Amino acid sequence: MRAAQVSKLDGPESIEVVDIPEPASYPDGVVIDVHAAGVAFPDVLMTRGLYQMKPDLPFVVGGEVAGVVRSAPEGAHVAAGDRVVALTMLGNAIAEVAVTPTQMVFRLPDNVSLEAGAGILFNDLTVHFCLRNRGRLAPGETVLVHGAAGGIGTSTLRMAAALGAGRVVAVVSTEEKAAVARANGATDVVLTDGWLAAVKELTGGRGVDIVLDPVGGDRFTDSIRSLAPAGRLLVVGFTAGEIPTVKVNRLLLKNVEVVGAAWGEWVLTHPGYLQEQWAEVEPLLAAGKIAPPRPALYPLDQAAAAVASLDNRTATGKVVVTLR
Repeated sequence: MRAAQVSKLDGPESIEVVDIPEPASYPDGVVIDVHAAGVAFPDVLMTRGLYQMKPDLPFVVGGEVAGVVRSAPEGAHVAAGDRVVALTMLGNAIAEVAVTPTQMVFRLPDNVSLEAGAGILFNDLTVHFCLRNRGRLAPGETVLVHGAAGGIGTSTLRMAAALGAGRVVAVVSTEEKAAVARANGATDVVLTDGWLAAVKELTGGRGVDIVLDPVGGDRFTDSIRSLAPAGRLLVVGFTAGEIPTVKVNRLLLKNVEVVGAAWGEWVLTHPGYLQEQWAEVEPLLAAGKIAPPRPALYPLDQAAAAVASLDNRTATGKVVVTLR
């Protein structure tokens, strides 16, 4: 099979499309003919050996797929011919065939294409975890998301209202990205330059209830300042590169929280949680209450460029590599 492989840790440019043997099946493994595979920021870090999970070289890039089941264990909840989305977690996704445990595989609603499906699990379930579990989103609350034109950002914009938010504020760096944010459901959009003052004006000085931050960097302190009383700042990642620090007196004086939101770690330590999430998210997708993502598509031969687009911040929305 053809696959996007990393054999040296020199960044996204080191990704090569190679012919390798198909993965071996195992007793509880579902074999999937992959039509599309999602790309996420951890893939960028893994190509440099900078992520906390470090697979042995060489490894296949990517952690989520959409495709058609070739075979499944007897008694599994999916069968040959089913359209599915699945997590391979870290690695083994951008390949023509993937094998993953049955509990990582989910039927895809008929109204969602395989290309869009490849962009659902990693980002949408991260956002669901952030807002439902860590952020404790209450009906009518205001959510602000940084990096709103990126994968996690557009997922937040698509999902927040369906999960109960009354208002969703997008922070973006350019007018082009502002258009992307509006197309994905933002109720308000502000530019990065002067964003805090703009948010204070939008909310009449009150601030926002939840900030979802996959960016980190130098805007972190202003994110705390943007919170309303009892607000929550959700730490999702550090695409800006810098890991910020917080002076805890700011939390005390404003009665606000900074909350870690590491979905992957939670999944690994809470068996059955993925199934709980899908049981809530899938009906919302099937009913059209959560719009499917509109990914930027790259053919397999351009897998390196797909991953690099997250690294150089040219990507808007979810990035997906197509294989069939």
